[in-house]
Amino acid sequence: MARTKQQELRMAELAKRTGVPPRTIRLYIARGLVEGPLRRGRRAAYGPRHVRQLARIRRLQKEGLTLREILQRTAAEGTEGPIPQPDSWWRFVLAGDVVVSVRADVSPWRQRAIQRALARMAAELAAPEKER
Repeated sequence: MARTKQQELRMAELAKRTGVPPRTIRLYIARGLVEGPLRRGRRAAYGPRHVRQLARIRRLQKEGLTLREILQRTAAEGTEGPIPQPDSWWRFVLAGDVVVSVRADVSPWRQRAIQRALARMAAELAAPEKER
């Protein structure tokens, strides 16, 4: 079915129809939760699919899901939505036989706490048996 001008919405119209501010829509597009516009540039246009994607995000947020969980669910279900971004992990080798993986998107305070705990663990693993 061919798109018609009547189905196309400008950003302001999309925001008004869905109740999602333009800034938030742009964030969702940047994070891969919503597809990019049908047409880019000054005359960017959005369609019914964008309305459905935004409605679904709002519904899932009301259920308590985070944006990351929504992205993962969308990808897992194979429903409308782009391919999710790969997860980033830090890999810490504490000893020859001990490797710890930590998600790279942890908050800064949590990152510092993890690094302190890993430093203590690495020191204990490096200590000779008699000292333990």
